[in-house]
Amino acid sequence: MNLLMRFYDVTSGEILIDGENIQEVNRRLLRKSFGMVLQESWLKNGTILENIKLGKPDATQEEIEDVAKEARSYEMIQKLPNGFDTVLENNGSILSEGEKQLISITRILLLNPPMLILDEATSNIDTRTELQIQEAFDKLMKGRTSFIVAHRLSTIVSADMILVMKDGEIIEQGKHEELLKKNGFYAELYESQFGE
Repeated sequence: MNLLMRFYDVTSGEILIDGENIQEVNRRLLRKSFGMVLQESWLKNGTILENIKLGKPDATQEEIEDVAKEARSYEMIQKLPNGFDTVLENNGSILSEGEKQLISITRILLLNPPMLILDEATSNIDTRTELQIQEAFDKLMKGRTSFIVAHRLSTIVSADMILVMKDGEIIEQGKHEELLKKNGFYAELYESQFGE
C-alpha cells in the first residue's frame, strides 16, 4: 500500500495506473485518487456532518444524506442525540468501532475516488456489524479498483484476485475457489476461520 501511495518508491519494476507510471504522477494528485478505510478510523473533533464533509466541503445536505443511506450509516446517525449535528470529541469516543467505520465509509463514498484501499477495515468490529459494513463496502467498491488487506477472509472471498502473503512474500494467488482447490496455506487459513 505504501508503494501504491508513493510513500516509498519501487527499487525495481514499475507500478502503472491506466498505463501511466506512478513515478511520473505528482504524489499529491496520486494520493487524491485513493480513498482509504483503515483499521483504526480517524475522526476529528467536530460534528458528524463536518467529519463526513472532510474530503468534499461543498457537499449539500441532500448529497450527504443520500450517501449516508448508501453507506448504511444514515439510521445510526439519526439515532444519535443531534443526528448529523452530533458533536464528536476524542476521536468519536461516543461511537462504537463499527459506527466509526460507517462514518469513514460514508466520507469516502461522498468523496467518490476511483480507487480504494481497505486496510484491515473490519478487524475491530463484531460479526453482526461486519455484515452491515460489508454491504457498505460492496456499494463502495462497485466500479472501482480496490485493494483489500485482511486477515478476516470473509472480506475478500469475492475478490477478482487474492494474493496470499507470508513473511513478506507472495506464496499463492488466484480467486477464492482456486485457492481452496490448491489446498495450500490459504485453504488452511480458510478452514481455521470457517471450518466446522
